[in-house]
Amino acid sequence: MVGLAGEARGLRFDVRTGRREIQTIVDVPHLRLEPGELLALAGPSGSGKSTLLYLLSGLLVPSAGHVAWAGADLAAMGEGARDRWRRQNAGFVFQNFHLIDELSPLDNVLTPGWFSSLSVKGLHGRAEALLDRFGVPRDRKRVSLLSRGEQQRVAIARALLFDPEVVFADEPTASLDGASCARVVATLRDLAQAERKTVVVATHDPALLAVASRVVALDHGRVVASKAVEPAE
Repeated sequence: MVGLAGEARGLRFDVRTGRREIQTIVDVPHLRLEPGELLALAGPSGSGKSTLLYLLSGLLVPSAGHVAWAGADLAAMGEGARDRWRRQNAGFVFQNFHLIDELSPLDNVLTPGWFSSLSVKGLHGRAEALLDRFGVPRDRKRVSLLSRGEQQRVAIARALLFDPEVVFADEPTASLDGASCARVVATLRDLAQAERKTVVVATHDPALLAVASRVVALDHGRVVASKAVEPAE
């Protein structure tokens, strides 16, 4: 599948910090996302980049505004409808992986199938192919026996199980060594450039920012810079 076009308009996310005090975490008037691009949301800790990523994926509901993917407005959907949209269209790579330690790499990749109408047995071939693609050993009985870099690649394989049109990743190279980081960066770049998926990452990693096709810099939840960059080879 190729990617989806997305658009956020008037997007705001507020949190209550006191009885009468409201803090705005994200305030983005407009943001366009295109198929085939690796869009990096950059900024220091507390800048709002991860919150914006969660809003764009529908994991958070905005206080105001809209997030539309190919005309489907996530902000107008109920929780069940947003869950269905993600299952059908999106994959999410979490910063802390969210793997199940006691399960094998293969079974971890297959976990999205537990919540699908598709037979898990019918997904085995694709799950195995994804693990092979990312160089993850399939003979481990528990994913906890893998290195952090291998665990992150299991998380990416899980996110790609249903060949999603949009891939979201929250700090996907955090705490990885140099070699593991390079492999994850190359994978995300190829998903956008070679497979034409829409890839959105929250990151402060210079290596990932260097291969992004566009970098949106945030400060206190607001866009302070947005520029297209020439991706590194």
